[in-house]
Amino acid sequence: MQYDRMMRVFRAAALEAGERILQIYEADDFAVKAKSDQSPVTEADEAADALISARLRAEFPDLPLVTEEQAASHDLSADSFLIVDPLDGTKEFIQRRGDFTVNIAWVDKGVPLRGVVYAPAKGRLFYTDADGTSVEETGPFDPETPGPVTPIRVGQPDNAALMVVASKSHRDAATDDYISRYGVADLKSAGSSLKFCLVATGEADLYPRLGRTMEWDTAAGDAVLRGAGGHVVRFEDHQPFVYGKPGFGNGFFIAFAPGVELKPA
Repeated sequence: MQYDRMMRVFRAAALEAGERILQIYEADDFAVKAKSDQSPVTEADEAADALISARLRAEFPDLPLVTEEQAASHDLSADSFLIVDPLDGTKEFIQRRGDFTVNIAWVDKGVPLRGVVYAPAKGRLFYTDADGTSVEETGPFDPETPGPVTPIRVGQPDNAALMVVASKSHRDAATDDYISRYGVADLKSAGSSLKFCLVATGEADLYPRLGRTMEWDTAAGDAVLRGAGGHVVRFEDHQPFVYGKPGFGNGFFIAFAPGVELKPA
């Protein structure tokens, strides 16, 4: 696998999709529909999906592509595959809260090894470089020419005063109860896969998710976190969190920096 080429393609596709998303986001109005599961989908989701899918299929014709907006891809089964959420945080997008991301990842043998997370409204771009180390690039962003990058690394947690991040749109009493078992210095809310990136940069130490997600929601952020020295484990038993599950549905999980003393489920 040519990792430098893969990451150039991932980065460019995410930036181009993000530009299209922002055009729709900044318009006076945009169309919102309900999918079969009643979750919302906008014209930005569909436009970004079309753009990213075309680019990835042209560049990597031999790798299966799983994407949220193409239901037929959800029946695929493969050891090595690309997985995309063209607009993670659709609710944040609709409410114009800015916490939405473009997510592209490569999974091999159950592990997301390379990924890009782009938050166009926040102007933040995170990705794994060719050797798997995670970086944050400083804008303005040019799809064809990478700008200055800074290696990112998880923090060194103080278990008496942890920095915790939780979902903005899916917070519940079970999550709050679990967080209350820790010594917390600060609790912030964020949308989409940005939560993984906040742990990856040391802006947070712990991100528990006690709710349903799909692999396309988490793979890119998981790759960025792993490349920054962090971990993602299953909530119930702290065992490895793997990808390529039937239907690509996730169980509960915990994303964290090494040094956090995890509490039992």
